[in-house]
Amino acid sequence: MGIVQRLQVRQNQNVSYSESFLQNEDLLPVPEEKRTWGYWNFIAFWIADSFNINTWMIVSSMVQLGLSWWQAWICVWIGYGVVAPFIVANARPGAVFHVTFPVVARTSFGVWGSLWCVFNRGAMACIWYGVQASIGGSCVLVMLRAMWPSVNNIPNSMPASSGTNTRDFMCFFLFWLISLPAIWFPIHKIRHLFTLKAVVVPIAGITFFIWCIVKAHGVGPIIHQPATLHGSALGWGMVSSIMSCISNMATLVTNAPDFASRARHPSAAGLPQLISVPLGFSIVSFFGVIVSSSSQAIYGEAVWSPIDLLGKFLDGEPSHATRFGVWFIAASFIIAQLGTNISANSISAGCDLTALFPRFINIRRGGYVAAIVGLCMLPWNLLKSSNSFTSYLSAYSVFLSSIAGVMITDYYVIHKGHYNVKDLYRAQQDGWYYYTYGINFRAYAAYIAGILINVVGFAGATGRSVPLAATRIYEMSFFTGFGVSALIYWSLNFLFPVRGSKECSRFEEIDVSALVGTNPEMVDRSRESDDFDKKSVASEAVHSVRSRV
Repeated sequence: MGIVQRLQVRQNQNVSYSESFLQNEDLLPVPEEKRTWGYWNFIAFWIADSFNINTWMIVSSMVQLGLSWWQAWICVWIGYGVVAPFIVANARPGAVFHVTFPVVARTSFGVWGSLWCVFNRGAMACIWYGVQASIGGSCVLVMLRAMWPSVNNIPNSMPASSGTNTRDFMCFFLFWLISLPAIWFPIHKIRHLFTLKAVVVPIAGITFFIWCIVKAHGVGPIIHQPATLHGSALGWGMVSSIMSCISNMATLVTNAPDFASRARHPSAAGLPQLISVPLGFSIVSFFGVIVSSSSQAIYGEAVWSPIDLLGKFLDGEPSHATRFGVWFIAASFIIAQLGTNISANSISAGCDLTALFPRFINIRRGGYVAAIVGLCMLPWNLLKSSNSFTSYLSAYSVFLSSIAGVMITDYYVIHKGHYNVKDLYRAQQDGWYYYTYGINFRAYAAYIAGILINVVGFAGATGRSVPLAATRIYEMSFFTGFGVSALIYWSLNFLFPVRGSKECSRFEEIDVSALVGTNPEMVDRSRESDDFDKKSVASEAVHSVRSRV
């Protein structure tokens, strides 16, 4: 057996050469024994995901913009409350038909056309993996300082051109190293990490919250600080703040099917996510603003980063109790960053790279590729050397919102919940998702239109002089990108109907490929019926597709 054959993942040898680029074990519909995510798993997932450093600091930019703390907190509630239905909507096809984002994207962009969308999201997941790991390294530094204060004085042996020093690189590498075992676990088992995080990290957050209030003898001056913006400036400031929350979740909107594909029941990926997303992120941001307000009373300046604040607690000659408290909270933030990196980046990259190279990569291997890229890209250089880098990463929601606009419109409006699961893994011209040479030009026209409407405003965000109207449009980039792409996609499908859309007279979540040779009355079976909930036609699709391949 040659080295190429040894590197290949397990595949069925009876498929055609073209189909071997469309399927492997991790791309096929998830079998029933791996659908282990229940209601509480999705709740624990979002509680765990909300407890991270970025969420803790999210109100800081709003207060610095000129909002009062309570106005900023309202923006957080609205922003995450608005984005939650988009997460649920895009998760639905994954939960019903048990397929991941790269496969769901084939329904609208085509079996080959979907690869560009998958590549875009996969590349950004690898970059974000490195960035989040760099933040995790700062947590490791604080934890080590709490145990061995001399760590802070490690002599530097790295050149200035490296962009870092020996101490910081060691901490980054340690975080990167402890992340590797978590990547090994498959999606249906990694839920236990989020359960652990959902228990440990909130305890640490509440402890930190109470500790700072006691240490400051109150909640601090930020709570009493009035807004400095008024009138229309205040209104647009709140709009911008709301959109920053929504844009922060654009990646998780697109990759929602990845986790939903492991749901025991479609409803498990519905209401639990709808409630836990705004609730979790709003509570954590409230902790962040109170702790930062307390820090201003303690140190005379607001310290918005919890890691920087913990570092200040270790300055001087801290007591053993203080060092233990800092160690526990820092260790909890390490778990928080680890969980966030796995959920938002490692698994996303794994699913995407699996779709790009199905003969050689599965989700586990893809996760390790993301980790290697995150290490090799030297993320500390990107963060330090480019002022516009973080702006670019945030602006990437423009591209993702256009993809989501097309996908959601196709599922709910064009094909009305109807899937042809077998055609998701076929590259024949008679397939539903072959379109034109495997690419759906309607989806790409809509995708590009959703990007173009925000291009001028994006140039303004990078420092160019642009009209005010373009800036306002860009400030609402998620909705403008999503709305324009959805409208254009619907219009083009009205003018040039796609295969299968005329047969979908009403919304019915059903796999038509499983109905071949069966009673036609099954098509009209209601998805709300008890029989459908227990033995859905989508489940029949899993068995039929897996038996075929």
